[in-house]
Amino acid sequence: MRDETISDFLDRLADRIPAPGGGASAALHAAQAAALLAMVARYSTGEKYAAHQVVVERIIRESDALRERALTLAEQDAAAFTAVTDAYRLPKDDEAAKAARSAAIGQALTGAARPPAEVITAALDAVELAETLLPIGNPNVITDIAAAAEAARAAATTARVNVEVNLGGIREERTREALLADTARVDEIADRAERVTAAVRAELAK
Repeated sequence: MRDETISDFLDRLADRIPAPGGGASAALHAAQAAALLAMVARYSTGEKYAAHQVVVERIIRESDALRERALTLAEQDAAAFTAVTDAYRLPKDDEAAKAARSAAIGQALTGAARPPAEVITAALDAVELAETLLPIGNPNVITDIAAAAEAARAAATTARVNVEVNLGGIREERTREALLADTARVDEIADRAERVTAAVRAELAK
């Protein structure tokens, strides 16, 4: 996926095939958020920003790492969803086959829920980086911090529904509780992203 052109990826996204879908899109939102933050941080270096050099350099490192992590999650999501469709195609000719198919579906759904759950964590990381960068970043590219926050918000809210769609077939209670704990963080992530955007817009209005 990371070696595709944008046009080729969008062609696959638009096609009638199981993956990529919303989960991969959520991860790519997170990757874009990270890339935007890295760009703003790189514009916030030099003598003028020397007082914040250590923090800015950390943001660059963490944003670059977050972008790679999000791309990996996009690829994992596509692979996991393909496993779900494969499990649903298993035979159900007798009770033994039905039981094996049901177990395979449950396992595949658990696997499919994990990448978007991790995207929620990635989105939170992006929002936290945006909050840190906002007061010290180059004001000439401040709108890109808001763009990053909005991309992170989209990543979190999109990932949440892609976790929730798999929950119905997951019976293991501990797994369900962990996934629900991940989705429970999304409203806070969205609120924090909105506050970053509001702060940027307030600066622009001055």
